[in-house]
Amino acid sequence: MKRGFTLIELLVVIAIIAILAAILFPVFASAKESAKKTTCIANLRNAGMSMAMYLADYDDAYPNTGDPYLWVGKRFRWPIMPYLGIGQRQESGSFDTDRNKGMILTCPSDHEAETQYDGTSYAYSAAFYHTSDQLSGMTLRNLIPGLNDPGTGAQTTSRTSTSVASPSTKGLIVEWLNSHKHDGKAVGFWGTIQPGLLPGEDRWTGARTLLFADLHAKFTAAGQQTPSVDDCPDINLTPGGILGSDLR
Repeated sequence: MKRGFTLIELLVVIAIIAILAAILFPVFASAKESAKKTTCIANLRNAGMSMAMYLADYDDAYPNTGDPYLWVGKRFRWPIMPYLGIGQRQESGSFDTDRNKGMILTCPSDHEAETQYDGTSYAYSAAFYHTSDQLSGMTLRNLIPGLNDPGTGAQTTSRTSTSVASPSTKGLIVEWLNSHKHDGKAVGFWGTIQPGLLPGEDRWTGARTLLFADLHAKFTAAGQQTPSVDDCPDINLTPGGILGSDLR
């Protein structure tokens, strides 16, 4: 007679498979996320090259449309759109997110961009179209478009690349959410905003990809960044503006 497996033997095999799965699945997930992070960094580098071409055509001046909320992804993309190779045109501020899924402006780990941020995962620093004095008097209240309260930032000022004091440490474009590494849920660089428009305590958690003014991109932990004027890892309100640094 042929001998079959006993119940104990089957349970042992199942237990071994479960242990191997528990060991390997996180490895596979980590490798997948690492690939997405690499894609996100490549996206920022491409956006940086587009910014460099823009500077060459506009006498070394960074984008400044007179819009105090230009830092928002769905707004800053339009000045550099001709250099992105996406082939989109601005029509009432719309953006074909279905056509542009997985393209330069969307981080593959950002699951909110397509529904909430009009297909754009990245933000442009307001420090590149405001003076240091203007930034010193601004808070996140003045940066949120929905509040329509730009305050001292209502008047924009064009800045040039030659005016940036430390190009290798001043953030130019940043991933809005810490999608690749976070505690619990992905949050923006203000964290979960509290009543009274106060930054949340979770603003210093995780890490996000960041493109610096010298056009190198780096995955940067929030804790490595210089606190902004309102104590956030926010490249919009960097102390000193383009004369300051976003790395501690």
